[in-house]
Amino acid sequence: MSKTNAVRYLETLGIRYELREYAVDPDDLSAETVAAKVGLPPEQVFKTLLMRGDRNGLAFAVVPGNAEVDAKALARLTGDRRIEMVTLKEVQPLTGQVRGGVTAIGQTRGYPVFVDETVEIFDIISVSAGVRGTQVLLDPQGYLRAVAGTVGPIARDKQP
Repeated sequence: MSKTNAVRYLETLGIRYELREYAVDPDDLSAETVAAKVGLPPEQVFKTLLMRGDRNGLAFAVVPGNAEVDAKALARLTGDRRIEMVTLKEVQPLTGQVRGGVTAIGQTRGYPVFVDETVEIFDIISVSAGVRGTQVLLDPQGYLRAVAGTVGPIARDKQP
C-alpha cells in the first residue's frame, strides 16, 4: 500500500491513524457501501464534499455517510447566503482528487473545512485517504487538528 499525501501529512503532524483498503466498485461509490467494506457503521464514515458559497467561495463539508449536507445550516456557518455542491466535473480540477477519493487532509488549495458536529461523539472516524479504495481511521480530534476544521450542525437526514 503506497502512502497518500493525506497519510504523509498525518505523519508529519504525529497523528496516529489506521488504513483500511477495500475493493472499489466504480458503479457504487456511496459512503454506505464503503462503510460496510471497512466494517464501520455509516454514521462513522464521513464523506468530504466540495461546496461553493455565493460570498466566500469554495469549502469542504464533511458529513456522516448516512446523511447529507444541510445547505442552509452550512451557509450560516460559512457566512454565505447560498451554498451548493460543485458539479462532479469540477471536483478533480478544483481538488486534484477524484470522486470517491476526496479528502481535506493535507489539501493544498487552502479551502476551509466544515465538519458536522456528530464527529465529536465517536472515538474513531473514517475518511478517505485521498484515493479510492483506502480509508484512514483516526480519532476525531486528530482529524479536526489536521484539517483545521470548524465544527457545526451541517448534516441532515437524507431526503428521499
